[in-house]
Amino acid sequence: MQRFVFLGSPMAASSMSETVDLISKRLHNGEFTQHTVVNVAKVVNMRSDAELAKSVTECDIIYIDGMGVVCGTRFLGHDVSERMAGVGLFHQLNRMAEIESLSVFYLGAKQEIVEETAKCMQKTHPHLVIVGTHHGDFWDDDVSLVKLIKDSGAKLLFFAITSPNKENFINKWRGQLGVDFVMGVGGIFDVVAGKVQRAPLWMQKSGLEWLYRVIQEPRRMWKRYLITNSKFAWLLLKEKFGANQWQS
Repeated sequence: MQRFVFLGSPMAASSMSETVDLISKRLHNGEFTQHTVVNVAKVVNMRSDAELAKSVTECDIIYIDGMGVVCGTRFLGHDVSERMAGVGLFHQLNRMAEIESLSVFYLGAKQEIVEETAKCMQKTHPHLVIVGTHHGDFWDDDVSLVKLIKDSGAKLLFFAITSPNKENFINKWRGQLGVDFVMGVGGIFDVVAGKVQRAPLWMQKSGLEWLYRVIQEPRRMWKRYLITNSKFAWLLLKEKFGANQWQS
């Protein structure tokens, strides 16, 4: 597995099958694994949010999710062939859990969304052992939630909360969750439950999923992409040509 540091964050690049195999081996060896993905927004926010940066860099597996980061790593000379879409890895890991009889817990989003996600995944994987679901509005009693997850006996936890809350929560409680694998999945439950549609396949392959999201939610997304992408481009230029080049 290729490992490198990009704009201050350690990252790994490998194929989907290599990633699933690695996680499977760590699970069977009893090694706790905290997985996260990094996109443009997260890279930018890590520069000003020390807690988020700590929570991300202390993860065991950090992958690229987003063509912006793929292009950025290539711009800085790293050999990254492709992004690994979180939704694809989510489905592959649930398939692995079904085959290997590993129980899963879904946490996050609204209650109706996480319940619908469980129904959809159970329909796709009839023998998948889903030991619990819980909505994402639990911040007034996270201690009870941690106990609920631990008591469920789940081996894999999929956590659908926005950054930086999911990274910070997992990093804080990782030793008390009782699970062997945690993956932050962002808005994947909304996709699985059918609330949000993924971009057409040709847009996915062309790295244009971000454009599809802007079209779906223009008021919310255009400003985010404009601001974060501009900051990201500036960070790349400074890294590529050196900070002294831009001082005068």
